[in-house]
Amino acid sequence: MGVGIDHLITSGTFSLDGGTWEVDNNVWIVGDEHEVVVIDPAHDADRIVEAVDGRKVVAIVCTHAHNDHVNAAPDLAYRTGAPILLHPDDGVLWKQTHPDRAPDGELSHGQRITVAGTELVVLHTPGHAPGAVCLHVPELDTVFTGDTLFQGGPGATGRSYSDFPTIVRSIRAELLTLDPATVVRTGHGGSTTIGAEVGNVQE
Repeated sequence: MGVGIDHLITSGTFSLDGGTWEVDNNVWIVGDEHEVVVIDPAHDADRIVEAVDGRKVVAIVCTHAHNDHVNAAPDLAYRTGAPILLHPDDGVLWKQTHPDRAPDGELSHGQRITVAGTELVVLHTPGHAPGAVCLHVPELDTVFTGDTLFQGGPGATGRSYSDFPTIVRSIRAELLTLDPATVVRTGHGGSTTIGAEVGNVQE
């Protein structure tokens, strides 16, 4: 069995700036029958552990630190022994959800995370959050965009620590330069392609 992508949808709440909303989140698991990386451990560590199914978790990667993307991270790390990785610019958001437990390592632009012989390339794409990242997997013709790019355009920027011109610059510089056929696997909702979103990213 080669490297593949498992997909879970978990449900819970997103809270920021005094408001709380019900949300469904995409959790992505990349790897083979021996080892995996978990991207955005949202809401339900039990279901994620079940999907991992005894495989070694090389890393738990958070595309950003809004609570709905990190709320299951410490439990998952405890149960799998895997390190939690986050871009340091999202430390302030992380502390709102986990004030007593820091991430285990930092993500940086251009960093490569290897799982089952396949590289996930970290792209720093601020805008939705200061430390937002995407993960490009050339071997799988895929990019995991968190809440930076959705089917239909950029992620939301109406909350604290977000900025619309910044997210547009990030998408244009780091994502729209990828092959148009690259599959965009998002933090919420359906997948799309880079080519399909070119016309949806306007200043």
